[in-house]
Amino acid sequence: MAAVKKQIRNSRYYVGGVTNLTRNGFGVYVYPNSFFRYEGEWSKGEKHGHGKLLMKDGSYYEGEFAHGEIEGNGSRFWAKTGVSYSGQFSGGELHGCGVMQKGNGERYKGEFSYGLRDGNGFLLDKDGQTYEGSFHQNKRHGEGQMHYRNGDQYEGGWLLDQQQGHGVMRFGDGSVYEGQWRNNLFNGQGTMIHCSGIIYEGLWTNGRPLGGASKVVIEGGDVLEVFQETPFCVEVQLQTEAGEKATGENGRVLQISTAIRLCDLSPSTTPASLLKMMEDIKETPIPTPFGFQVVSYPLMERAFGSQIFIDTAAPLAVAAVAAKSGSAQADSPLLPEGEWESGSGSDGPPLVGGTPSDLDGLFAGQEEDSTPPPANQRVEEGQAKFKNLLLAPPPHDFIPYQLMDELKRNIKKPSNRAPTDRPVLSQDKNSERRSSTGSCFTSNTKKSSIDSRSVRPGEYVIMVKDVTNPPFQGQTLPPAFALLRLFPAKTKSKNSQTDKTKITRGQEDMAKYPGLF
Repeated sequence: MAAVKKQIRNSRYYVGGVTNLTRNGFGVYVYPNSFFRYEGEWSKGEKHGHGKLLMKDGSYYEGEFAHGEIEGNGSRFWAKTGVSYSGQFSGGELHGCGVMQKGNGERYKGEFSYGLRDGNGFLLDKDGQTYEGSFHQNKRHGEGQMHYRNGDQYEGGWLLDQQQGHGVMRFGDGSVYEGQWRNNLFNGQGTMIHCSGIIYEGLWTNGRPLGGASKVVIEGGDVLEVFQETPFCVEVQLQTEAGEKATGENGRVLQISTAIRLCDLSPSTTPASLLKMMEDIKETPIPTPFGFQVVSYPLMERAFGSQIFIDTAAPLAVAAVAAKSGSAQADSPLLPEGEWESGSGSDGPPLVGGTPSDLDGLFAGQEEDSTPPPANQRVEEGQAKFKNLLLAPPPHDFIPYQLMDELKRNIKKPSNRAPTDRPVLSQDKNSERRSSTGSCFTSNTKKSSIDSRSVRPGEYVIMVKDVTNPPFQGQTLPPAFALLRLFPAKTKSKNSQTDKTKITRGQEDMAKYPGLF
């Protein structure tokens, strides 16, 4: 029998082994279009076994072939994109388990189905983010865990590359959300524990709490009435856009403060001394919904001690009334000194000591203007309460008080009359009037010096601010305002009718000085 030739040149395109005139064994074949070149094993004229298929652009496949097809384990490289793959193939497609590496740094290790990521796998994307879980048609689909570049971590359901169904998101700042998702947003029932301490449990829509707070409301109306030397409380409620109590929210931090009205001075009619005093106020005025601006006034919290109150459970003396829209702006911020001798309303627990000078003693040894403000309060079930509040003594040389005194002096000065309207007075009477005026001014000056550190009756403004840090979902609620009318300290009087008359007179006097603050 003649020997079988192991290697012959079959044509100008093939060099290799031949059996019975068919390619068999190892051979090199160049396709007629000259783009493809195969080097490897043949069987019965077909690529079969281990081989390498090279392309003219530099791309190639190296691995197993079966009956002329890429089948089994192998490696693939795409020169144009820089993508490489090592794993299982079927019918020339990526099919089974494998590892794909892209030129931009993206890397996937897991299951493929006919060229697409499908099944379980681990993906490191070009931004350094990782996903481990289920895939379908190249997309995250099913259950999986995602670690984001900013530190956020998500574990839960996916639908075609979007968070869907139940899932838990642990944010990089420490916040946690657990609940329902749709289209990559909180949708449905869920609970958010925010890093600031806020906890919201309820319905969500498009990433926002459906029953979340949208405003802060001071309970009791636009006007609160309190008495000097008597602690009072302020209750605050968080409300939704529909005006309902936001009971699903807890932990928001609220801060309470007080302010005093800043007078509006016209440069053309105001003395230069008063304008200079206005310029000395370093604080930026705060606008209010009442149509005027305010500057801060110190507020403090009355600390409890063994001898501070006889009964710590005694009711606080504060009355809340609804103010008419026009009356709030017509009242003056502070009452003329010496006009009121008693207050009205229900009795409340008096402050021990009972005089503004005793309040100064509370801060003996402390620096001026260092009155500790009331503690911030966290909201519970949509509400918060500030207890045992008192207006603190004003700082030394409190400019708003000085402005008020100067304006009242200017208002009380008699206006120039026409010569024909002047009454004829004797020289003695004129001298007597000058003497009386000088005596009155001296008295007022002494009184102003004595009361420079006293809390004056009148009208102030309460402000409650959302100071949650960091803000819940990046938004801070707008502040709430209410007028605070401070009446003189209550004194027991035998003639209640006289007291009522004096209070009425005091209210009339408030209207005499509109716009002082």
